Amino acid sequence: MDTTQVTRSDKEYVQLERAAFSDPFSFLGPQYKADGIAYRVWMPGAESVTLELSNGDKHPLTREADSGFILEGDTDLTTAFYQLHIQWPQGEQTLRDPYFFHGIQPSVEALTTPSQMHSEMGAQLVTLSQGGQSVSGVRFLVFAPNASAVSVVGDFNAWDGRRHPLQRLDDGVWGLFIPGLEAGVLYKFELKDSQGNGLPHKADPWGYASEQHPSFASKVYDQSAYQWQDSQWQQRPVTPKHQQALSFYELHAGSWRRHENGDFYTYRELAESLIPYMVEMGYTHLELMPVSEHPFYGSWGYQPIGLFSPTSRYGSPDDFKYFVDQCHQAGLGVVLDWVPAHFPSDDHGLANFDGTALYNDPDPRRGWHQDWQSYIYDYGREHVRRFLVSNALFWFEHFHIDGLRVDAVASMLYLDYSREHDQWIPNHNGGNENYDAISLLRWMNEEVYRHYPNAMTIAEESTAFPGVSKPTDMGGLGFGFKWNMGWMHDSLSYMQEEPIHRQYHHNTITFPLVYAFSENYVLSLSHDEVVYGKGSLLDKMPGDEWQKTANLRAYLGYMYGQPGKKLNFMGAEIAQSAEWAHEGQLEWHWLQYPRHSGVQALVRDLNKLYTSVPALHELDCSPDGFEWRLMDDAEQSILAHERFALNGDKVLVISNFTPVPRQGYTLGVPKAGRYELLLNSDDQQYWGSGALIEKDIATQEKSSHGLENSISIDLPPLSTVIYAFKS
Repeated sequence: MDTTQVTRSDKEYVQLERAAFSDPFSFLGPQYKADGIAYRVWMPGAESVTLELSNGDKHPLTREADSGFILEGDTDLTTAFYQLHIQWPQGEQTLRDPYFFHGIQPSVEALTTPSQMHSEMGAQLVTLSQGGQSVSGVRFLVFAPNASAVSVVGDFNAWDGRRHPLQRLDDGVWGLFIPGLEAGVLYKFELKDSQGNGLPHKADPWGYASEQHPSFASKVYDQSAYQWQDSQWQQRPVTPKHQQALSFYELHAGSWRRHENGDFYTYRELAESLIPYMVEMGYTHLELMPVSEHPFYGSWGYQPIGLFSPTSRYGSPDDFKYFVDQCHQAGLGVVLDWVPAHFPSDDHGLANFDGTALYNDPDPRRGWHQDWQSYIYDYGREHVRRFLVSNALFWFEHFHIDGLRVDAVASMLYLDYSREHDQWIPNHNGGNENYDAISLLRWMNEEVYRHYPNAMTIAEESTAFPGVSKPTDMGGLGFGFKWNMGWMHDSLSYMQEEPIHRQYHHNTITFPLVYAFSENYVLSLSHDEVVYGKGSLLDKMPGDEWQKTANLRAYLGYMYGQPGKKLNFMGAEIAQSAEWAHEGQLEWHWLQYPRHSGVQALVRDLNKLYTSVPALHELDCSPDGFEWRLMDDAEQSILAHERFALNGDKVLVISNFTPVPRQGYTLGVPKAGRYELLLNSDDQQYWGSGALIEKDIATQEKSSHGLENSISIDLPPLSTVIYAFKS
């Protein structure tokens, strides 16, 4: 207890009236004075205040100022259990005194260890003691080192910043415990900058639930309320992910399906409809575009404000937990898109949070992203680093997610990313590497894999930065996987050529195999390729209606036969004809036509083949799993390669990227045996031509392509065929 002598002070009351008081515990609540105990209450708008002890004794307080009330005497209230009766013009209210509870700051370790911070900062439901009795409520903690005053405002105090000033604690943290508050209460922080100027009300940077426009308020949330049912999934053995079949379905929650009136599907409605669809389609993982709270729907989640809060557009945090829980019970993993590369300038967010550039570098050459018109985190400041790493761990801990796909990693790694020569500042060695961002990403990956060894992290990194998916102890960034943006660009560039011209671009589709094992790659056909006038995957393909669809089928078959994990953005599997539009839903009506339902059936069968045949996934990330059988037949645009399993089993993948059937095509193979057909993208069930091809091919002792054995095979037009080798 502060033993400072307490006297009436006009200065303190002026500061309280202006919501500018940084040390309310020195003035409010029970205080020692020379001749006894003084007890002050600050209650703007109250007509009277009465204090009631646990034995029923009531003590009216004397009005000391317009909103200040005092009780003086020898009753020791520093350990007593008491409550306050507040008479307002509209009625009476009974509450506990927030300024009784002094010991509210967690340990330094808890506030600086990322794995613990998300359980301490923000609005936490806690139980403290008053006069030997337990009192439940909400403890608010916020980091604002340059603020001169901070208050919490909300439903519980008529959004009046004078009512609940926070106490400046240690190391830039402000805090207050308010008894009686429960989950569901809306709140924000009201801050004054270092000069006492008011700032826009701020959402809680650590807020665990949020409201939409117009309030953008944070909401007190009980993380412990939801009862998980996914213990079997959580207790599965730790396995090497690079040897597993990983097939991701990238999805934007607001535009996969909509109700007839245009309303969003909720998280629970998605669980009922999306999960069975995912299981039927054979995907192993759902990859959600960002669900962290974002004020602008048109940003698709890539301008997040509430990093710790699932967007309330589709339901509550408990609803999102239910969705993840149901995914796990159905055997599906969940990967979230995570955005540590930038944050928006909305007034209620991190921008100018305490009157300073608290989370970004104030120099726009390092702190402002010109492309996205948003701020860039200052990765060299310790509180920013801890905030981001804690957020990454938070989603694994509280929402049981299985992985993070980290957005825009290239923009973090390079100081000159998308900048002219005079728009960036070199590092201390004169280079363009952002050493702070590199250090942060390494730390984040180390922490994720240390605490959640069955997790995976995936980098969207569009350059040749070395070692993105190499362990940090080997000098890498420590990601589990990296999106293969080069493969996506080159293969789509090749496919967009007219088949007659592909012979002149043959190296475009073979080049990605030169570096295919330099990282642990995910072959990604992502949302970036079907927006901003780029058209849908189907629309990229040349030719008439049949040829467009055949090209798409051949391409998808080729993708699933290539080394690397697989990712399709929603809509590719139904051959959506229009590019993705976030304001609508996928073109599900096309499935009434065999052209589209055939592509859907092909993707389903490719997923199931990929996951069930070890040769198609076990060595996705190893050169031991791939050998060319034919890479130089540019004239006929034919490619052939074999994939291998750990036990030596192998499959043969052959693609014919022209509309010309090839009868009796001779291909050299290394061993004598038989090849059994596993999949033909030209099959009639996929809306193919149905050209007859052999389902069982015996090798011949006839040398070809430098090998002693060969097969003679009929290749359908614009097709990929996959055969299993049998000795």
